[in-house]
Order: sequence, then structure tokens, then C-alpha cells
Amino acid sequence: MSISLSKLNVSKPTVAIIGAGVSGLSIGWRLAQAGAQVEIFERNDPGRGASWAAAGMLAARAEAEPGEETLLQLNLKSQEMWPSFKDEVEAAAHMPIDYRDEGTLIVALDQDDAEALHFNYEFQSKLDLKVEWLSGREARKREPFLSPNVTGAVYSPMDHQVENRFLVDALRIAFMAAGGMLHNYTEITAIETKGDTVAGVRFGEKKLEVDVVVLAAGAWSRTIEGLPKELIPPVRPLKGQMLALRMDVNEPLLRHVLWAPKGIYMVPRADGRVLIGATVEEKDFDADLTAGGVLHLLRESWEALPGIDELPIDEMWVGHRPTSRDDAPILGPTTLNGLVMATGHHRNGILLAPVTADAISRYILDGTMPTEIAPFGIDRFQKKEPHRKIPENIKLRQGIA
Repeated sequence: MSISLSKLNVSKPTVAIIGAGVSGLSIGWRLAQAGAQVEIFERNDPGRGASWAAAGMLAARAEAEPGEETLLQLNLKSQEMWPSFKDEVEAAAHMPIDYRDEGTLIVALDQDDAEALHFNYEFQSKLDLKVEWLSGREARKREPFLSPNVTGAVYSPMDHQVENRFLVDALRIAFMAAGGMLHNYTEITAIETKGDTVAGVRFGEKKLEVDVVVLAAGAWSRTIEGLPKELIPPVRPLKGQMLALRMDVNEPLLRHVLWAPKGIYMVPRADGRVLIGATVEEKDFDADLTAGGVLHLLRESWEALPGIDELPIDEMWVGHRPTSRDDAPILGPTTLNGLVMATGHHRNGILLAPVTADAISRYILDGTMPTEIAPFGIDRFQKKEPHRKIPENIKLRQGIA
């Protein structure tokens, strides 16, 4: 789908972005850099939704699975952009975002885990994703505090991490330094239209006339009024509980991002914290921490890294992944002229920030539809798609069998 912006008849359109998460801030920053007049509206503090709750993993390769090849190409494209994106953000904001490149380890603890992991390893190897199979002993050479029960592992040296909370603050600073305007605690109640074209946005008793509206409101995207039924993005909140433990910063238990069985990950930070996540719960916007959720995180992470039982708990929180019906983002133009989607990133919002910002800003500025986002338009949900059966070995890895 390619909807022309020619009706706008302006070289640098005025833009309202709904949502100041990593996606909205990144797009706004790129547009403001190009001289566009951009205003971002955020219902809370900037970046305090899924962008704040995330773990900052940039793991296009380690998380690649059969059935997601199209999304994988987008993830890889964005991953390649991350080093230069990081340099630009840090230079614009005059602050570090703690990009780390030690790589990612995925471990198996028994024979079933190892079979499922090796199946994925073979799939990733056929795609030349530069992953390595390690024995349990080789894995413990990389991470000496791993459980003696680790029977095998996959090492992905090109999958890195970033401190997402630093990233949010840096993008906010960069956006405003480029001339963008940020409205905190300002909820957009409706998108205004005139015929088949966006006319502006409404917030409280006020209206703002703009040429383009970018819907980047994450899990709240479906709640914005004023859209035709077919353009309400099928994005729902997918609850995730997380916690952080405090390691000795001089003798950390963990250096690599670590994936344990049943979808549990551990992400070490430079300040000594280790993040553990995350539950996957269809609970709408429920924000309660639960005993069962925290127990699950601690039990499964302890199985892989027993030394965590001595670490103090530093923080616990809940986030809501913006999840579409096929777990892939919704990007690009719509049949409503001037309305652009940048939502539904599921668990890949931080990873996909560079490619999302580049593609959406290019489209808005010159009308070019980047090929990398073409498969991810909202129109795909009007097409009947065959049911995708999850292989049993993938179910075992995800802990849903």
C-alpha cells in the first residue's frame, strides 16, 4: 500500500506524533533534524511505558525462529543500523546510552532444552546468522557462574544490548535540541479528519491542525478515537512482569545477555544491576506484580545462574508490550491520507528504533515508501492468513507446551 502525500503540497509538513516512547521520539528527532515542525503528545512522562519497562536487548539473531523470516529481515536491517544510530544519539544528547557488545548466550539445562535449542541453532545457521554452538563446558568458560547443569548453549556475538532508559532520555534531549516540541501529560482524545485526509488532533478542549499524524502510542494505539474501523490498529497490551537484582559491580555474576529455558532472560547492566524478565500474560492493562510471576522469574533464572539467590532485589515493575495479531509491527501509510502508523512493535521496539525512525521520517518528508517496511502495513490484517502452527520444539523453548 502506498498513499501519496502529494495532497499536502508542502515540502516540510507539520507533524503530530501520538506517543513519546522510543519509536515516537526517534521519528520526531529525525523529522526535527530535517527542519519539520514536530509536536509529540504523551499521556504520561516521555518513554515511561514499554520503552521504560524493556530490557534493551538488540537480539535479531538469537531470537530468530521459523515462521518469522520476513520480520527477521527487518530486525537485521535495524540491528545493522544500531552502531551509527547510537553514535548519533549520544552526540546529539551529549550523554552515553551504555551500548554493550559482549554478545548473547542461550543455554539448555536438559536434553529436551538442548534438542529445542539445537533445532533453532540449525535454522539460524542455515540463514548464516553467525551463531555458534557451545558445549556446557565452553559456555561456562564464557560465564563461569552458570549452573553445572548447562548442557549446551548458542552464542550470538552480534546480538548486543543498550540501556533503554538512558536511550529514552537521550532521545528526548536530542528531539528538543533539534527544535521539536514535547507535550507531557497531554492525552490525544481523537484524530480529526476531513474527508479522506487527516486534519489534526484533539486534546482536551484544544485542537491542533497538522498535515501528518503519526500513531506511535504503543499498547494504547487502539484507544485513539476518530479513526475508521478498518484503521484501528489491532494492537493489544501483553503484560510482562520484570525485576532487577543488584550484583557486585566489581565482580558481576554475568557479563553476557543470557537466555534461560522457558523464555526467561537476564541482562547485566554496567551499574551492577541484572534485569530478569519477563512473564507473558494476556491481562490487558493489569499492572499488578504477583507472587506467581515473581516466583517464575526467580526460579527459572536461578536454574541457569544459581548465584543470584544471594543478590538483593533492587526493583520490580510491570510493562505492557504493544502486540499486534501477528507479533510484527504496523508501519507506514494508511488509506487515510496523512495518517502514518508506527506501532505494534511487540518485544522489538528498542531493536527496531533506527529502522522505524528512518523509514517513517523518509516517507513523511519525501513520500518514498521504503521497501523494508512494505510488508508491515495495516492492510495486511484485511487479508485472510493461514493459521501458523507452532512446532512442538519451539513450544518447549517458549514454555507453552
